[in-house]
Amino acid sequence: MFFFTKNRPVLKDLIPNNHVDIHSHLLPGIDDGAPTFEHTLGLVKALQGFGFSQFVTTPHTMRYVWDNTKERILEVKNETVLELQKQTISFPFRAASEYMMDDHFVKLFQKGELLTLKDNYVLVEMSYINAPMQLYTILFDLQVAGYIPVLAHPERYTFYHNNFEEYLKLKRVGCLFQLNLLAVVGYYGESIAKIAEQLLQKGMYDFVGSDVHHNNHIAAFEEKVKIKEITAIKEVIKNNQFFRVE
Repeated sequence: MFFFTKNRPVLKDLIPNNHVDIHSHLLPGIDDGAPTFEHTLGLVKALQGFGFSQFVTTPHTMRYVWDNTKERILEVKNETVLELQKQTISFPFRAASEYMMDDHFVKLFQKGELLTLKDNYVLVEMSYINAPMQLYTILFDLQVAGYIPVLAHPERYTFYHNNFEEYLKLKRVGCLFQLNLLAVVGYYGESIAKIAEQLLQKGMYDFVGSDVHHNNHIAAFEEKVKIKEITAIKEVIKNNQFFRVE
């Protein structure tokens, strides 16, 4: 499926100098992302080198796996900001969460206890094995509670790959889609890159995210883009300016 990459751009070269990232795992020791502040610092510096200038970092909230609370995430974020400032790194560094859509998540949004990307925009995810049985009920109730769902990396839900209509249905019920940038260099595999291309072709992505956890993800920004929708990728990247703060 991949196209010839000889004349294709390197991913990092598609990132504008003022890019706002809305999906990463940069907070130290809180999920499967950066284990220590030293790792956080290295990841932040690398992303700055690519043109990232603001971050809304999004540690997982996943019951029984990453039992992060709003208070804990904000505590670690504030500690991290102070440590970054000691390294003379000062830029907007905010925290939200990437919420697994499960019963625990329902209780959180019913109480109004979500950390959002901005205003009422909330980053959500599903298991890579299957969608929640009550997916559409959760999405409906979430929106009734006043939130707008931003679905993280829809291209990675392989159980939808042979049923593209499900993607269309998710859009119809109000889901915004966030592309993982590394999908376009084939980091997650050919089938995921193929679906990302189809979603790009149909204009179904709203935002992008780095989803950076570690240095292997950083290294992938040095790879050439393997799909042909370069203009579409650039347009979706621009949409992230919606999350900019002054």
